[in-house]
Amino acid sequence: MESLSKEQRRNQELLVSLGFALRSFTNLHRFLELMPVVAARLVGVEGALLVPFQPDGRLWRDNLQSIPANQSQELIRKVAAFEPGKSIGFGFDDSQILALDGLVQRQLNGAGLFATSIVSRGRHRGRLYVFDPRGALAWSDIHRRHIQFVADLIAIAIENDGLLQDSRRHKRLDQQLSIGAEIQAQLLPDSCPVIEGVDLAARCRPAFQVGGDYYDFMPTRPDLIGSRRERGRWALVIGDVMGKGVPAGLLMTMLRGMLRAEVLSGLPPDRILHDLNQLAQEDFSQSHRFVTLFYSDFDPRTRRLRYANAAHNPPLLWREQQRCVSRLDAPGLLIGLQPDAEFGSNEVPLEPGDVLLYYTDGVTEAPGMTGTRFEEARLIRALESASRSGEGAQGILDNLFSRLDRFVGNDHQLEDDASMVVLKVKDGLTLPSVSSSLA
Repeated sequence: MESLSKEQRRNQELLVSLGFALRSFTNLHRFLELMPVVAARLVGVEGALLVPFQPDGRLWRDNLQSIPANQSQELIRKVAAFEPGKSIGFGFDDSQILALDGLVQRQLNGAGLFATSIVSRGRHRGRLYVFDPRGALAWSDIHRRHIQFVADLIAIAIENDGLLQDSRRHKRLDQQLSIGAEIQAQLLPDSCPVIEGVDLAARCRPAFQVGGDYYDFMPTRPDLIGSRRERGRWALVIGDVMGKGVPAGLLMTMLRGMLRAEVLSGLPPDRILHDLNQLAQEDFSQSHRFVTLFYSDFDPRTRRLRYANAAHNPPLLWREQQRCVSRLDAPGLLIGLQPDAEFGSNEVPLEPGDVLLYYTDGVTEAPGMTGTRFEEARLIRALESASRSGEGAQGILDNLFSRLDRFVGNDHQLEDDASMVVLKVKDGLTLPSVSSSLA
């Protein structure tokens, strides 16, 4: 009785130590090193072998553990070299686990052996063996329960470590997305500039993931100040990098710098896109990403808009006089796709009351509650309705986003960034005389 009491106390102490180790461990490998020792001592045998499986079912060779250490090197080597264990799904195949049991039994050469599975959420995560080289085990239900208890704790440890690794990966991803969001926010203007004769409003509605949406307003003569800058020619551009996350944001940052330098050249839109494409070739070819970009410039003195398109969604133009919407498009390939790409250009006069809408495909590709997309036709109808209201650019923009939100639904999130820029020509304008100083 005294001997039994000592064994019970010893086992209780072992189990308490095991529970503490499980609660406090930060290194799975070190925890698994301890498990064969605990298993062997709980049932009073000399040897134990732990064979964990990786999440894909392969043998987890780096975490094979066995005691006694000095007598188990050959056993570990044979298990590690077990050819079927190198295959994905090995640990999920009962016949392969039986083959592993047979290998262990042969290597132990007639030793008493007991094996049990390590199972977590219905999946085999490994095998735990206890053995006695002296011969058959003096075994009881209590022994079996103890070994199964150790196996269950091993399963919990492996599962917890997987969750911890997932959490760390998600944290790194969240950090990346945060950095990407910061990059993207820095790309976009804080506010719309004052340009004579027009009213501007712009907004980017970010999705969960960071996208590559970009819009910008750039004076072609940044040296001008005050009212002279307001009357000068302005570049208005909108684009989208194919892809999401930090790489897309970094590429758009690079492209933005190139574009701002090109704007200073004063070249027409088609030449701007041609040169931009040439400059971006090497960097974009290595990244395997491309950019859609609509580039335009507006001259307040003549109210003429020149534009070229690198495969971006064509902006929509509401004509106040004709009371209809048309698309502004020109031939051109994606930026970064082909080094010798050529781009067409067009120009159009803007009249008082006209409304021009630039947008990215996150608007027209937005999914509705029924699974359909917002699509261009619905956007055209929304623009017609908003433009007829007589509101300014900000009111029209708010109206369009409100319609988009109702379509997507309050409980749903956009799949991609949705960006829109609204330019409205102010009513009752007369063309100003051309100043020789600006010509």
